[in-house]
Amino acid sequence: MRIGNGYDIHALVEGRQLILGGVEIDWHLGLAGHSDADVLLHAICDACLGAAAMGDIGQHFPPDDDQYKDIDSRILLRKVATMLKQMQWKIGNLDCTIIAEKPRLSPYISAMRENISSDLSITLSQINIKATTTEGLGFIGQQQGIAAQAMVLLETTDNPVC
Repeated sequence: MRIGNGYDIHALVEGRQLILGGVEIDWHLGLAGHSDADVLLHAICDACLGAAAMGDIGQHFPPDDDQYKDIDSRILLRKVATMLKQMQWKIGNLDCTIIAEKPRLSPYISAMRENISSDLSITLSQINIKATTTEGLGFIGQQQGIAAQAMVLLETTDNPVC
């Protein structure tokens, strides 16, 4: 077994859609980034890659590579899932926290879990997503950005290749 931790943060800007967990959130601001800037899926990718000792999201999907410009982060998550399978790892469970002052995210969490379940080929019972605020403090509290953290437990399907 291995544990991985992922973290991502992006600034909120006008003129972009807000995408979290592969779900379009009804909000007047979106996240700035080279891809769709989905901080939740990026944190999950980093947690999985880290637990498998395969580097990080930037190593596999460089932010200066045009093929990833505005890419749907669900595509990246599915690629990470394929890498894990090739290395003979499977996800035991995934626990995530989205840190955002606004908008209220609870109406979207179920759809996020469904997307992640589909993309990683795991059950909903293996995925937990929480949302919290910073009580108005700092960059996030001033509604200048959104962050996400993810923790993953990987289990071997046989003898991992690492």
